[in-house]
Amino acid sequence: MDNDYPHSINHLGQVIGRVLPNWVPPEFPLHQPLEGRFCLLEPLNVDKHAKDLFAANAQDGEGKNWTYLPYGPFSTFEEYRKWMVKVCIGSDPQFYAVIHKDSREAVGVASYLRIAPGSGSIEVGHIHFSERMKRRPTATESMFLMIKKVFELGYRRYEWKCDALNAGSCSAAQRLGLSFEGVFHQATVYKGRNRDTAWFAAVDADWPALDQVFTQWLNPSNFDENGNQHRQLSKLTQPLLRNECRGFQAANNPKIEPSY
Repeated sequence: MDNDYPHSINHLGQVIGRVLPNWVPPEFPLHQPLEGRFCLLEPLNVDKHAKDLFAANAQDGEGKNWTYLPYGPFSTFEEYRKWMVKVCIGSDPQFYAVIHKDSREAVGVASYLRIAPGSGSIEVGHIHFSERMKRRPTATESMFLMIKKVFELGYRRYEWKCDALNAGSCSAAQRLGLSFEGVFHQATVYKGRNRDTAWFAAVDADWPALDQVFTQWLNPSNFDENGNQHRQLSKLTQPLLRNECRGFQAANNPKIEPSY
């Protein structure tokens, strides 16, 4: 770790953070479409996307996909639309609808948030993927497009945070090559219960290797005629992780699969 992120020594002989003589804060991300082979990420438009999203979300009849989000599930379209108007329109969080390219339907959402150009940091969150895209190439590619944009803009850090008990989200973060950084205990309260927050991140030094791995995994040669993967992304990203989350959520769910 010290070799990867060396420290500096000031004129007083004190250890200080690595000097960044060429650091220039990146631009605030423009809210523009991001296109891949499987999906298109469009700036979320309530009038355009809400009905598709509500219909896709309805396939989760028990509402399991909302358990670890601070809102939802929504019993009516009007309730869902009202929430979208209140929360999803703005620059931070900056919401995107995930469009399946074959059906042209909106099947999920994700956002940038806590956008801090001054420190070069962006978090990804508000991820809610319907059953129509979970554990499919669309889900992985949508995350790749978002992380790719961040590092190409010149950001230094890409964050993922979730309830430490959300084993699926913790596994998903690591599958995507985001390293575990620890748990903030009693970080917040939501839905009337405590949340210990697990932190994951990738930094700019990680990006070249991650870009190579994602490109390899998304290559058409990695899928058979039925769309099944030949090589698992988790096997490709595991060697890149600086730390792995092996906490109580994994111990309690030894066979848990990534949510996305």
